[in-house]
Amino acid sequence: MASEGSERRQRARPALSLRPPQPLPTPPADPAALSTADLETRMLRLETALERMSHGVCFFDGQQRLILANQRYAELYDLAPESIRPGMMLREVIDLRFQAGSFPEMTPEEYWVWRKEVATRNEPSESVVEMRNGRTIVIKHQPMPDGGWVATHEDITEQQRSAARIAHMAHHDALTGLANRVLFRQALEDACMPGAAEAGPALLCIDLDRFKHVNDTLGHLHGDLLLRAVAGRLQSLAVEGDTIARLGGDEFAIIRRRSGASDAADLARSIIDALGQCFELDGNRANIGASVGIALASGDGPGPDALLHDADVALYQAKAAGRGSYRFFEAETNLRMQVRHSLEHDLHRALDEGALELHYQPLVAVPDRQILGFEALLRWRHPERGMIMPQTFIPLAEAAGLIVPIGDWAIRTACAELASLPGRPKLSVNVSPLQLTARFPASVAAALKAAGLEPARLELEITETAMLRETEATLTVLHGLRNLGVGIAMDDFGTGFSSLSALKRFPFTRVKIDQVFVRNLGEVPESASLLRAIVELCKVLRMATTTEGIETEEQFAAVAASGSTEAQGYLFGRPMPIRQATLLLERDDLRPTGRKL
Repeated sequence: MASEGSERRQRARPALSLRPPQPLPTPPADPAALSTADLETRMLRLETALERMSHGVCFFDGQQRLILANQRYAELYDLAPESIRPGMMLREVIDLRFQAGSFPEMTPEEYWVWRKEVATRNEPSESVVEMRNGRTIVIKHQPMPDGGWVATHEDITEQQRSAARIAHMAHHDALTGLANRVLFRQALEDACMPGAAEAGPALLCIDLDRFKHVNDTLGHLHGDLLLRAVAGRLQSLAVEGDTIARLGGDEFAIIRRRSGASDAADLARSIIDALGQCFELDGNRANIGASVGIALASGDGPGPDALLHDADVALYQAKAAGRGSYRFFEAETNLRMQVRHSLEHDLHRALDEGALELHYQPLVAVPDRQILGFEALLRWRHPERGMIMPQTFIPLAEAAGLIVPIGDWAIRTACAELASLPGRPKLSVNVSPLQLTARFPASVAAALKAAGLEPARLELEITETAMLRETEATLTVLHGLRNLGVGIAMDDFGTGFSSLSALKRFPFTRVKIDQVFVRNLGEVPESASLLRAIVELCKVLRMATTTEGIETEEQFAAVAASGSTEAQGYLFGRPMPIRQATLLLERDDLRPTGRKL
């Protein structure tokens, strides 16, 4: 094993430069051949040139005696100018420097041996020496014909610091000082190298909860303060060897090089707890949270791309589970994600290629069962998976940003198809809360006009979720639809957050009572009483009612007894293509009652 002293010498003695140092001023080869005046003139010029140089310069003869040194040399090594005198031996100069504290990580003896070896080799050389006082000096050695040498000493401390700052900026996030994506990637590749860690690395991907709320309410300046504070708390949880990175926005990651499931879970809980504590931001308080996805790898496990993908999948699951959660990657979860992504891709094509279609379920009057109209229900005819129901692909459409174009298509198509049916049946269409934007009333009006359908024949169904989203904006959109003459129905009443105040505040014309109240009719007396109470409430509020999910004659009799004005369910017909809906009207000679909706 190399000694500590030899290691220090190696640090102070880098490889020789491939290019020779620039020529330096040299003393006259034969001073005795010159007159005294010429010699004095030349020496004066030499001294003037040396003193004007930004580098320290010193000359030694073949016996290692100092011929001359400029003032800059003394300044570089914190020496008094008068202490450097011609005729001094190299060892004396070295001792002066060590006494002044201007020396590298070497003993005086080690430094003396090194510089003597450089002189003995009688070859040009260049060395970078890091001093204990923080300076970095480049020493360029140029041998002379008589065995002496001239050396220049350049202080490159600021250049080194500038280079270090540039290198740091290239690998670190400017806002938080954490590793950026470039350094994160390098660290992840190192951690995933076979045998890099016996236990294998753990990758934790972190996403902040409610960060957008802080940006929107307090402003981006406070958002930046929050990100710095988050970085500080994450750094307080790190152990030696961890890499903490900001991947962008409010996304962070931690690489722990040696970790098992238990250690990774403890770290995830610590992160969630630390980031769940209140933040003080320049006099403002902010409460956020965090979701964490964890991927583990053995020493010869998946590569960096696979590990990052696994952690992202786990993070998605953690966010889906609710705020303040962490999840480990699971292969089954990944398979479901792949299926989901595949369906999202196919859904984009389905809209363009006409693979979506509408089926219609009858809406009948109570108690005479006359057909009042139809509810339009989306279907997706997939070339490989067959018919896909809306409860499967509507959430995909909402997540993929496709629900608005799909919803617009559904309303246009339904209006056009129902306009041609005999008897002027009414049309009911489901609407996602994401469709309720400022442009939506104009889009509905255009669909009605293109189809030639009276607005009173169209009813739009919204779920209770819409009442929880930006209430004032939603109210404005719904009133805009009512001004068109379109009906508004609350769908699936009784399954969520319905309240009397919501029924009074929103411009509903109808309430659709969820099938949960129908299933136990005839068996549980309270179900019939509850159904009657809902119907009576709607009558007081002057709203029509439709009871869903009727499959038996007994259920229909109970619904009729409750006073509900309209019914829907498999007892009257399953959702069917428009051709069958037309035949149903014609074959049974059933016509809408013509009553006002």
